[in-house]
Amino acid sequence: MQNCGHEEEHHLAAQRAARNMPEEEAILRVSAAFKAISEPSRLKILFALRHGEMCVYHIVEAVGGTQSAVSHQLRILKDNRIIKSRRDGQNIVYSLADEHIVAVLELACSHLKCEL
Repeated sequence: MQNCGHEEEHHLAAQRAARNMPEEEAILRVSAAFKAISEPSRLKILFALRHGEMCVYHIVEAVGGTQSAVSHQLRILKDNRIIKSRRDGQNIVYSLADEHIVAVLELACSHLKCEL
């Protein structure tokens, strides 16, 4: 490795980073959540659900696609605890798991300077 002139400073920064690194299980969970969010059709679903809970029929209306395809994407989002569902009579309605999901979406859009 080439000498950069700041070995001690960089060594201490590396030690601090290693000490504060989340556990491997947490890293894997965060990575899975970002992977789930990053797929465009799932991202559309999340943007739709930011305005409140909806049943699958209305999600399909909002984002396009087929009920089967949207249901598949909803399952992936639910399995990753990004959305939640509840029964309302004969319908199942979906909503964002918590306000942190909205914050992630808004932060990403702010970073990319896109409009919400």
